[in-house]
Amino acid sequence: MQHNEAFTVLLSCSLLMFYVTHGVLTDFSEELHNTKGLTLQLLNHLFNQSYYTEADYLQAWINLQYSLKRQTFLNSRSRDLKHAAVYGVNQFSVFSTQQFKDLYLRAHPDKVPRYRFFQHGRLGASNYPRKFDWRDHGAVGPVYNQKSCGACWAFSVVSAVESVRVKDGGKFQELSVQQVIDCAYKSQGCDGGSTVSTLHWLKQSGEKLVNETEYPYKAETGVCQIFPRSDGGVSVKDYAAFDFSGQEEEMSRRLVDWGPLVVIVDAVSWQDYQGGIIQHHCSPGHANHAVLITGYDTTGEVPFWIVRNSWGTAWGDEGYVYIKMGENMCGVADSVAAVFL
Repeated sequence: MQHNEAFTVLLSCSLLMFYVTHGVLTDFSEELHNTKGLTLQLLNHLFNQSYYTEADYLQAWINLQYSLKRQTFLNSRSRDLKHAAVYGVNQFSVFSTQQFKDLYLRAHPDKVPRYRFFQHGRLGASNYPRKFDWRDHGAVGPVYNQKSCGACWAFSVVSAVESVRVKDGGKFQELSVQQVIDCAYKSQGCDGGSTVSTLHWLKQSGEKLVNETEYPYKAETGVCQIFPRSDGGVSVKDYAAFDFSGQEEEMSRRLVDWGPLVVIVDAVSWQDYQGGIIQHHCSPGHANHAVLITGYDTTGEVPFWIVRNSWGTAWGDEGYVYIKMGENMCGVADSVAAVFL
């Protein structure tokens, strides 16, 4: 388990000194022992190691206590909100906030131009539905799990390509995320990357994305494998990237016309998310994570975006998260990209 050993020892000693000083060391030991099963379960979900040290357990337990306090705070803000998000223990609860950021929030935001309606106009239907989801049209693949590789930027772009291929009349084809991780030269593989730069690379290079089976995911940065141009694959002809802040209704129309949208969001509070509509503590201006918007729903009291993440189906609502529309919640409208094949 990766952690700063000096910090672990210092924090552990400080915590033990607190319990000794307050005469409750026995209670602390019992609580640590009683929660060891849960801690082991969460650790195994992330790392699946055969052995963990006592320091690993202690650090994970400490992180879990902070996580419980954070969840209580977030849930307290949701009591008076309808269909509010729920926060609780999940596979990320044994991480500190910094560990979570370092491993999973590695997307690099790009400054993109404001969307101008008079320049782009309506490209599709004259009337747009109040509820729409590309999953209902068979254009969205299964929820992926990036594991301990900070490649959300690659997963979101490849997922968009997969979806638009179906939208344009093709069959669903699971494409290689590892190819993008290894070969997108302007990004840093599992250490992070930019969705816009990746789309620009795909357009300029003419790189064809091959099947996942030909170039399987390894959850680590590797050496770029070159495939002959004559080989089958899917190439990106063009892309669009705009700032839709203050124009989320127009953004929903573009989703219907263009297909699922790649967005960069602030996902710090997502560490504890379990379901419901995110309506607070998720601000614009701090983008760090790339996801795919597959649809929206404005039929209820709280309109929301339907967002597919890449943290596996055990997280959130079977891998999905819902974000309130109309307030640029989480910065969902700040950097929006679409793919054209």
